[in-house]
Amino acid sequence: MPLPFTSEGSRPDPVDFTAEELRELNRRFGVHGPQPRLAQLFTEGIDQLQPLRTHTLGRLEELRPVILSESRRHHINPMLVTAILFDELQHAKPGEDLPIAARSGLFSTHGPAQLSLGELVKQGLLPADATPEQIDEARLELLDPDHNVRLLVGKFVRLKQALGLSGKVQLMASRSPADAKAMATLAYLHNGKLDYPGRVLRYMQDPELHALLYGSRKPITSPLI
Repeated sequence: MPLPFTSEGSRPDPVDFTAEELRELNRRFGVHGPQPRLAQLFTEGIDQLQPLRTHTLGRLEELRPVILSESRRHHINPMLVTAILFDELQHAKPGEDLPIAARSGLFSTHGPAQLSLGELVKQGLLPADATPEQIDEARLELLDPDHNVRLLVGKFVRLKQALGLSGKVQLMASRSPADAKAMATLAYLHNGKLDYPGRVLRYMQDPELHALLYGSRKPITSPLI
């Protein structure tokens, strides 16, 4: 049985969504087009800042144990989880990880994976008619890094089920074009912007992220030190 959202034959680029696929994903999940080109250039510029990258890799190293354990437990590709976290941490807004900022309601997403209260509702962890006290507590839970990573993995479990993908098989881009397309789709559904999957799939090929997750990473000396 073919995986959903794949067309006949193999396309070399897994982020090459057809118009029909985009309409169906938008109908079911509310995704949309890419962010404006100026915003994309700004994102690319941030990625070139070595001190920021060093800081992000350090935070990912702290999250490595929970990334590996949760990914293994739920048959989710840990490189996909790592790439999503790398992107979200790289482009986090200053101060948004502070409890006072979370309680203020100024930000709609929280924690390393930038998850919303809506994701907690979808995973059955927060009532749709939650009280203000429950909402405050949920926002603080989203700020807990390990808990946030568990919720991200849970989000991928939920999305795989919604897409009709096996929950017992880990997707591997190197194994088949269908798996690569499925991971691009998961990345798209996490963020909702069409340029996001390509960036995530590039991060998944980053040698330093691979070394961080599966081997040993030599510390990088910041040019500012």
